[in-house]
Order: sequence, then structure tokens, then C-alpha cells
Amino acid sequence: MSKNQWDERFAEEGFVYGTQVNEFVREKAAVLPESAKVACFAEGEGRNAVFLATQGHEVTAYDQSQVGLDKMSELARKQGVGVMPVQADLTQEEVGTLNNDAAVMVFGHVPKSGQPFLMKNLFTSVKPGGYILVEVYSEAQLDYGTGGPPSKELLYDPADVLRWVEGCKVLHFYYGEAVRHEGDRHTGLGHVIQVVAQKS
Repeated sequence: MSKNQWDERFAEEGFVYGTQVNEFVREKAAVLPESAKVACFAEGEGRNAVFLATQGHEVTAYDQSQVGLDKMSELARKQGVGVMPVQADLTQEEVGTLNNDAAVMVFGHVPKSGQPFLMKNLFTSVKPGGYILVEVYSEAQLDYGTGGPPSKELLYDPADVLRWVEGCKVLHFYYGEAVRHEGDRHTGLGHVIQVVAQKS
């Protein structure tokens, strides 16, 4: 989806994907050091970034939709935390070499041509020894119809994900079914790819 399309989606009343943290992030956040510096990519309306901020982390959230980031800032204020919003097209704009302790991306679905650039952004943002946490829908999700893009072109191949984490210490890799109830766009049993990796 283009920036304007995401702006239109996030302009809907309420939070499209809800305000509760993604289950994978909730389960795996324990791997992060205390008071970690965390970058959340394709963060949308900010549910994961805000959760991580409530856990005491210093969080920057990247998304191409300013509307989504504005809603995230509103959610953060209600939770009594701060999250730094950065509007950027992560498939075209480099975030640069940063010193983050972790990078997190949940359901950051972009065309296959942009996926390598996006993943490079994630890895570049993390310092050696830092962590990468990713959950996305796999191409098999098309058979489930419970959320995510209705196009294989916008879904992920597990072989690609394994290639992107080559050279890292892979702490967790999962390719299979998971139940997600997140707003009205992720509704039930789906098929995901998860990875937790430590950058070498």
C-alpha cells in the first residue's frame, strides 16, 4: 500500500489493529536488556512501540503513515510514556547505522522488491550483539483468509527470511500456524514466520 493508502486506513475511527501488543512481541520481549534502545519498524498505530515503552525501553517508531504515527503518539500519551515517531518509507529511505539494542517489526508487509531493503534497514539499525524480532505472515496465509495482504507479492517466503538472518545467532525461528486477534484485520488462525536473532 502507498503512504496515502495507509493514511486512509489509519484515519478510520479507532485502532485498525487494536491497542494491545502483538502476542509474539509480548512473549519475546524478555530477551531485551533493561532500558533497551529499541527501533520499531512499520509500526503503524504504535501498539507494540507503546507496550515496549511501558516496559521501560527507549523506543523510536518508524512508519510511512504520519496518520498512524499521530495515533501512536496519542496512545503513548494515554499510557503515560513517550515514543519518538519518524515518518519514512522504509523500502526506499535508509535509517542509517544506528546504535539500537533491538529492532522489532510485526506484519510489515511490503512488495517483494522492497523486502530486502526493509530488512537491511532493520539489521543496520542494530548494534552488534543486538536483537532482531520479526513476525510476518507467510505466503501460506493466502489459504487462511484471516488477515494480511490478499497477495503473495506482499507476503514472505521463509527461505528469504532465513537468508536475511544468515550470520546471526538465531535464537528462535518458527514457520507455522498462530492465532491472532488484533483489531478487525487479524482475526483467528493464520500462518506466520517468526524470528528472534542476535546480530553478530
